[in-house]
Amino acid sequence: MGLFDRLANVWRGFLSLWISDIENRNPEAIYEAAIDDRVRKHRELKKAVSGIVYLRNKLSTELEQAERELKEVLTQLPVALEEGEDEVALVLIQKKDELTSQIERLSGELTKISDQAEDAKKGLIAFQGEIEKLKREKDEMLAKRATAEARIKIQETLDGLSTDADVKALDNVRENIHKMQAEADIGSEIKGDSLDEKLSRIKERAASVSAKSQLNEMKKQMEARKQQTAAMAEGGVLKKTI
Repeated sequence: MGLFDRLANVWRGFLSLWISDIENRNPEAIYEAAIDDRVRKHRELKKAVSGIVYLRNKLSTELEQAERELKEVLTQLPVALEEGEDEVALVLIQKKDELTSQIERLSGELTKISDQAEDAKKGLIAFQGEIEKLKREKDEMLAKRATAEARIKIQETLDGLSTDADVKALDNVRENIHKMQAEADIGSEIKGDSLDEKLSRIKERAASVSAKSQLNEMKKQMEARKQQTAAMAEGGVLKKTI
């Protein structure tokens, strides 16, 4: 190993010791830097999740529009057939087939993107939980450090090595108690966000159920009208025969 390599190793050793000493002297700053980094990543992840949710909502809107158009076509098609408008009927049939194919495609895409959105939201909540966990760890570790320092100061007082150690120890203990009180108030924020998201999902499902119910009712009414028309036609034929 050459001289410059040995000097570089020594320099790296001194640098490592210097950084380690700074970290040991400033644990709160190290924790804050780690928390800030996670908060930044959480914002980036939230932005990505919002993009997935936007795409899901867009597909849902397109699907609803296609379903409405299909309902209109299905309503217009029997009228065209009854009036003998074959050209119009052919156009409506083609449009019906196109809309049916589009609805199938959109439904498949919506199912996939909805699953991705749910997984992404769960990951976002879990990541937020990790941030809160790190914050609690910071408070706990700093409290332990403060308690240890207080014990050392008290011992120094008992040993006659420090005249103001007892006052500083009391300050550290008070700070520890205040931090413990702050720690007890943390969990509610995550709980509130989780409840909001659950409520949003319930509203979406309720809207979907309502739409499906309306669709089924319209189909039943159309079928009833067809049966009534067929019965009236059959009755007319019987009268002419008699």
